[in-house]
Amino acid sequence: MSPMSGPRGVHAAAGPPGRSSTVGPVSFKAACSDCRARFELDATALRLVIGGSRRTTFYSFTCPECGASVRKPAGERIVELLTGGGVSTLRSI
Repeated sequence: MSPMSGPRGVHAAAGPPGRSSTVGPVSFKAACSDCRARFELDATALRLVIGGSRRTTFYSFTCPECGASVRKPAGERIVELLTGGGVSTLRSI
């Protein structure tokens, strides 16, 4: 597997680079800001909210270690990685 990485510590891992035919399941490396645990999540464990500004564009998940609800900002590259990986996306106005 070859990881793709973006700003703020989001990493997506998929199949070998350069293959556009079939891509297997994508997992995202993440970290909890409460307990500092590091783990991998699949696309169904993440939610992406795209707002009208940088302050209102973020992704969220529940930490599998401590159960905390985690919310982190999502810049353009993170939005690209998450949407490309099949993360459920909500657009707010």
